[in-house]
Formats: sequence, C-alpha cells, structure tokens
Amino acid sequence: MMQKQILVRAEDSQDILHKAVERMQDLGAEFCDAKSQTVRSIGISSMDGELKQLTRKSTGGVCLRAWAGGRWGYGTVTSFDAEAVMKAAEDAVRNASGERKSDLALEPSAIRKHMPAQVRIHPDSVGLDEKIQAALDLDRAQAIDDRIANRMGSYAEEIKENALVNSAGSDLSWEEVRTLCRAMSIAFDGNSMERYYEGPDSTFGYETVKDADLEGIGRKTAEEALKTLSAKRAPSGSLTVISDPMVSGLLAHEAMGHASEGDEITKKRSFLTGAIGTRVASDIITMYDNGTVPGAHGSVPFDDEGTPSSCTKIIDRGIYSGYMHSLETASQLGFRPTGNGRAENFGKRTWVRMTNTYFGPGDWDKDELIADTKHGIICDKMVNGMEDPVGGCFEAKCLRGFEIENGEIKGMLRSFTLTGKSVEILSSADALTKEVVLDGGMCGKGIEDWVRVSSGGPHMRARMIVGGGQ
Repeated sequence: MMQKQILVRAEDSQDILHKAVERMQDLGAEFCDAKSQTVRSIGISSMDGELKQLTRKSTGGVCLRAWAGGRWGYGTVTSFDAEAVMKAAEDAVRNASGERKSDLALEPSAIRKHMPAQVRIHPDSVGLDEKIQAALDLDRAQAIDDRIANRMGSYAEEIKENALVNSAGSDLSWEEVRTLCRAMSIAFDGNSMERYYEGPDSTFGYETVKDADLEGIGRKTAEEALKTLSAKRAPSGSLTVISDPMVSGLLAHEAMGHASEGDEITKKRSFLTGAIGTRVASDIITMYDNGTVPGAHGSVPFDDEGTPSSCTKIIDRGIYSGYMHSLETASQLGFRPTGNGRAENFGKRTWVRMTNTYFGPGDWDKDELIADTKHGIICDKMVNGMEDPVGGCFEAKCLRGFEIENGEIKGMLRSFTLTGKSVEILSSADALTKEVVLDGGMCGKGIEDWVRVSSGGPHMRARMIVGGGQ
C-alpha cells in the first residue's frame, strides 16, 4: 500500500505546538503538552527468490493532552493545519473536564533540546533498490539444500520525527531511526518441518545492514534449520535449564517487566505491588529497564511525554528495587518519572511501557557453565512468551535446545515450553555468563498499542518446568 508522504517544516510545527499549549492553559489545563509526529516506514520481504511484499507508509499528526482535576483529556488530529490543531487542543481540555478526581500534581521535565538521529548512514540516503537487494540477498543465501522448503529475507525501517512542547517549558524535537533485517529458513525432510531465524536490528542507521554479512547470515540460518531436522523430543519435568539471552530476556520482559509497569502497580494488577525492598531473586540477579543503551532497538532519547530516557534498576542483587513510571504514575506513587511514558503513535494513548529490559551479567564463560552442569537443557532462541503480571507466572516456547549430560552437549532438542513462577525461577538462579545480548522486537499492551523494545540478558542457569513439546 502506498500513501502520500506527509511533510511539515520543523519551525512551523514547533510554532503551532506552542500556540496549542497556550490555548489549553487559557482554557484551564493545569498541565498540558502538544506533540507532533511523522512516521515513515518501509517493509520489504522476499520468499524463495522472489520479491513478495513492498510497503511504504507515511502518517502524521498531532496529539494534544490536557491534565485537569486528576484526569487526562486527549485531542488528536491527522493534520498540521493550525486551525485543526487548535480545535483538538480545545477538545483535549473539554475531555479532561468533569468532577475533580484528585489534586495530584505532575512533575514534568522542562528541557529545550533538538536531536537528530545518531546514525552513520541515514536510511533516507540509500536507494530503494539497494534495500530490496538486501532482502533478496538474505533469501538467496539460504538456497544451500533441497530440504530448505521455504526461505525468506526481509528488510524494515522506521523513521519517526517528533516535536513536543509542554506547559512546564519544554521545547523538544528528536528523530528515531530503526533498521532491521531477518532471514528465516523452513526445512522439511518428508517427516519433520523445522525453522530457524537470524538477523540484526538497531536504532543505528543503514550501517546495520551494510556492516552485516548477509551471505553468512542467510547461510547460517539455513544450516541451523537443517540441523534441527535431526533433533529429538525434549525431556519433561523440573529440570536445570540454561536460558540463552533471548529466553532470559523473555523472562525479564514478560514475567518481571510487565509487572513492574507503574500503571499495573497503581491499579493493583501486579504481583509486585508493594514488593520494593523484598527479595524476589537470588543475589546474583540484577535487572534493568534502560532506554539509553546505544543502538538498542528500544532506546529513545525521550519518552512520549518529553521525559529523558533513563536506566531504572528493577532488581538489585535479588532485592526488588523499583518500578517504571510515566508522569502520572510517578506522582501517584511518589517517585520521579523514569522516561517510560510511551505511545504507539500520535493517535494512541500514553501508557507505562518498557524500553530495553534485561538482566545484568555474571562472571561465567558459557563453556564453563555448560561444563559445570551435570544434567540439564540449554535453550537456543525463543518462539514466543506470555505475560502474567497478576499471577507472576512465566511461560515461554523455545525454538530449540540442547541436552547436557555430565558437562557436555549430547544432542539437539526440538521446540519445547518452559513454565514456572518467576520468583521461584529467579530465586533458583545460580550462574550467569559475562556477555549480555539484546534482541529487538515489538511489545503490545494487552492486544494493541505496540511499541519498539528489546529484551535480553546473559545465559542464566536456573530450575524450570520443561514441557517436551512435539
């Protein structure tokens, strides 16, 4: 689908936002902000040597928010027309009116800063043909064996241009650039069908693709899919599991991360409500949400309320130490905002959302950890996971794994599930590797409102319940 690109001069956008904030203040808003945004994206996919999809999208508009009497009022418009923006500003104040809920005062930032994306090769400087070729190269590099039944290569980019003005005195503009490429192979030998995927993602520019060995990524993806055809069924029961960085990150994100979002705490929908200062993990476990990691998929200079990104320590050597916050939840709970007020786009509501969520490193080498494990499983990539902020349970599906016997890798295992209570899993953790790896993706709040995030960690050894799968 092709849509006409929406353009507006930055100085014109900023002037409109200032006037909208003044209008909301005149109408009685206790606090207000105005944010303009354009989002441009390209998605390319190739299958079995043929280009299958090419999409270019461009959307834009303005979100106006007014805070009055303890409630938010929103007004949005898919236009940068000054008259339309002013009407949306009036709508925001009107939507915030009603019986006073509280006298809660927010603590917004007052910052004046203008930040272009920190990239070496801006995607705008690269022709579409080169991006299409990258997807085709990833696809074709997988054609190494007749048992590769399907092969896919993809390239995606997203460029967000943001401007925000608030009644506290902020005047901001910043650009977010994200690039991603992926290879995926599906292998079939007449009896079994298995898959594998690989590829980089970042908030750097097109150098993410330029610096990657696309041929090597595609070939490795196919080779690993073929190897998985000979995998056997995983054992079941309570076992020692070494989670790889993807599965460690899934535990951090789904089990502990969602339960640490401030709006889940204020609504008492989290098993971690009131848990600050209590032990929730072994003393080797430290966990962060950090929106400032250079190049990571979930990094942002500011959240969608204009609060600078920060590093929040959620678990400190096993002790639960903090929540992620928006302006509202920080004020409700008596903390400072952490830069986690995020929205999918200008037309969506702001919620408390993660950025880059991960466990910190330990002091083991991976080979040492395997050699020290008498019997267990080591994971290799994840398929999906499920959040349970109320019950605190963890459930994940692993793409594959390997069995460990007497400190040696003995055989490959087909896809299996991991379950357990997150506090029990983390309390059983006794070893972490030195290297922390982050993997980018999308996170939905409920079934919608998607934002870019990453999750990760080191290899972690703990006790989990394994379901043997196929």
